[in-house]
Amino acid sequence: MLIKDEAIVAGAFPGRLGTYVETSVGGEKVRAFVPAPLPPDPPLDFVQFLTLYDRARGAIGRLDGVTTILPSAPLFLFMYVRKEALLSSQIEGTQSSLSDLLLFENDEMPQVPLDDVTEVSNYVAAVEHGMKRLRGGFPLSLRLLREMHEILLKSGHGANKQAGEFRRSQNWIGGTRPGNALFVPPPPHRLEGCLDAFERFLHEDDPALPPLIRAGLAHVQFETIHPFLDGNGRLGRLLVTLMLCDAGALREPVLYLSLFLKRRRDDYYRLLQEVRQAGAWEAWMEFFLTGVAETAEQAAETAKELMALFDADRLAIAERGRAAASALRVHELMQRRPLVTAPAAARELKLSLPTVGKALELMVSAGILRETTGKRRNRIFAYAKYLALLDKGTEPLPA
Repeated sequence: MLIKDEAIVAGAFPGRLGTYVETSVGGEKVRAFVPAPLPPDPPLDFVQFLTLYDRARGAIGRLDGVTTILPSAPLFLFMYVRKEALLSSQIEGTQSSLSDLLLFENDEMPQVPLDDVTEVSNYVAAVEHGMKRLRGGFPLSLRLLREMHEILLKSGHGANKQAGEFRRSQNWIGGTRPGNALFVPPPPHRLEGCLDAFERFLHEDDPALPPLIRAGLAHVQFETIHPFLDGNGRLGRLLVTLMLCDAGALREPVLYLSLFLKRRRDDYYRLLQEVRQAGAWEAWMEFFLTGVAETAEQAAETAKELMALFDADRLAIAERGRAAASALRVHELMQRRPLVTAPAAARELKLSLPTVGKALELMVSAGILRETTGKRRNRIFAYAKYLALLDKGTEPLPA
């Protein structure tokens, strides 16, 4: 039951601040926050972060260029999306690794609870669905976000959290209940108004707000509204990349902030609160643009390192004489599947099991692959150096 609205009057930018709505949850009075609509008023002071903006925009341009001229760009995208899915899910508490996800996708048994790996796999499917819809001309909208949310939570830990539906009850962040939470998003009866204003912002074409700035603003607003019972963090981080692809700043979804946010979680949560409590959008944008620049630079460097690795290993295999032809085919497969069994590779490549077995052994002897089980049967081969490049920063967070 709504009791009263309380305008926030604090800091240097009262026009940027929302209102607190006093409501009752389970018989307990709670102050829920309703954000002011975007864009911020007064407008952002670009002078405070102009240098960072130029760096981030340039890094995105270089990443877009690198990933579109790579001879194996689809392979890079295939694996990079999976790395982001893993990192984004780890921030939410899952404990799976990149190897666990790849084993799951190859019908092998991962080393962690199945729900953890399923959540990561759902994220990959949600990314692919979102990009397919955008490329088909569907607008970035609340409907598309609901569709992606339904895929994100179709199974795993969030399967009972109203997948694809905006929440109809009060949620909160931190604490054991709304009364002792760190932050309480808008109450359900205020959600429609917040989301309508948010969607209008997504559809506006304001030349004063470049795509990169709009994405940074939208991420905070989405996390503040927290429209779903679960999955808001993962979908809010994905929203940044979707907005950049939708605006044409990126042609492929290869910019992801989860590694940066994983490393700087305390700063991330603190700055979100400072925007809500004091309208500190400029401080947030400095942090956000730093993350974009570092992430794009790292992704471009990883792409170059992967291509150098593939080229060097391809040359090493070619030097192995008549056995090289089949080994090169297996090597190409392992760029898509860095963990594989001999029977699985034989089925996919339509080669005999002995032929694939010899090719795998050849690559093990060349130091390209590593057999991971130590067994004589049901052996799993890993493209170890490839996985090591992608694994940087993906160590699960402490449980």
